[in-house]
Amino acid sequence: MGAGLAAWPLIGRAAQVGNASIRPNILVFLTDDHGQWAQHAYGNSELVTPNLDRLAAHGTRMTQAFTTCPVCSPARASFFTGRMPSQHGIHDWLEESKYALAHPGLKRQTLISELLKNAGYHTSLVGKWHCGRTREPHPGFDYWFSYWVNQYPHEGTQHFSDQGKLVVEEGQQSPLLTRRAIEFLREHRRNEHTKDQPFFLFISYVDTHSPHNTAPADLVEKYGSATFRDIPKEPFATCHGQALIPVGQNPEVERKKHMQYYGAVSSLDREVGKVLAALEATGQMDNTLIVYTGDHGLNCGQHGMWEKGNATIPQNFLEESVHIACTLSWPAGGIRQNATCDDLVNHPDLWATLLEIAGASPDDQLAAKINSPGRSYLGQLRGQKVQGWRQTMISEYGNARMARNERYKLIKRYPYVGVTFPDELYDLHEDPRETVNRREDPKLRGVVEHLAGEVDRFFAKYTVPGHSGLDLEHQPECTPASPWLAAARDRKQHS
Repeated sequence: MGAGLAAWPLIGRAAQVGNASIRPNILVFLTDDHGQWAQHAYGNSELVTPNLDRLAAHGTRMTQAFTTCPVCSPARASFFTGRMPSQHGIHDWLEESKYALAHPGLKRQTLISELLKNAGYHTSLVGKWHCGRTREPHPGFDYWFSYWVNQYPHEGTQHFSDQGKLVVEEGQQSPLLTRRAIEFLREHRRNEHTKDQPFFLFISYVDTHSPHNTAPADLVEKYGSATFRDIPKEPFATCHGQALIPVGQNPEVERKKHMQYYGAVSSLDREVGKVLAALEATGQMDNTLIVYTGDHGLNCGQHGMWEKGNATIPQNFLEESVHIACTLSWPAGGIRQNATCDDLVNHPDLWATLLEIAGASPDDQLAAKINSPGRSYLGQLRGQKVQGWRQTMISEYGNARMARNERYKLIKRYPYVGVTFPDELYDLHEDPRETVNRREDPKLRGVVEHLAGEVDRFFAKYTVPGHSGLDLEHQPECTPASPWLAAARDRKQHS
């Protein structure tokens, strides 16, 4: 693992954004259910991720990167569109065998792939889409290799969509995706029609999405002596409602599950290494901006539970659910190496950053139509102090919204068919494990009013009529498992 990274220059030459002759290739890894805590470069003491470590050594880690929504489809849609769920209209994960077929997905939205293609990029998606019908190539992508129906199974007989045609293959899923990504890189380089274009390659692996029991055995076994000391052993705090998958009572079963998840993380790292080795072998490393990020986080025993924002009723915004890794590397473009940035950023900001670097930002008319809350952080990546950066991060999940600043996190909950839950406030300095709801503490009334005002002002600007998370009753369902639907069913059964 790691071939191809050692030769990266430690001192890059500055590039000028917008000059078509030196616009970089863009390679984005956006993986599923890979929380920030589950990466050695972000502080995990036992995970073995040498390729991600080297990526961080040659790039900048955004330490305060957050998802717009702690489940996959809405978060991914925010990356592709630069918009919040209350703008693009996907509020939960799309159940693909039925509900995604009826849901409009991202139709009539402008995708980052379209903006990049219009700016002269050769574009490709390999792996998970999950923003609507997955077998159909979507606008702006020259090459499409995704799932025929959904991402399962992770090992065994695989059904892929190759430009909309069914392809059946056998084996571990991620290496099969890697092979297609490498084929794209090689073909891009040797094809007379594309070799002089920059490329945009989006790769999305799902190893870290459950179930983890098909993680590569050789990697799982490497964690046989791990202590998993980076996962706090703690009870579930009832202020978060009901845990749907609590930590089990058998410690050996839990240990095996931890080994499998860590093995899945190392599997991601191994596949990333293969792609980067191919990138260097084809002579495209120096002028490629590489991004590694996730759609949202995951709890693997933290808070006494497993899974993400939909792992509780009501839905949660626990740090492990919303905090993501985001590392960007492009030494030739002046991005700082072995550096960190602590500014609050999210998927729409990454959208804006990539488009600025590519010289593909929408014109004023289209930008007004998209109305993205995203803001490019290229300046920070190059070591500049950017004035007036946000101090509060906003996320949403259906009928709940989060406002989080450096110290406090407010969760505002709104009714769905008459069912609602109490608002929550956590002091992340005094109570970093989010165990005590301080919402009714009179000493913090001013904090609540301030953060609630931030939420109201934000969504007054960044909501599209008919797509608001506060109007779910009148929108297509994404999945029957949505937390607000489960809560409504439970209330009806007990009424």
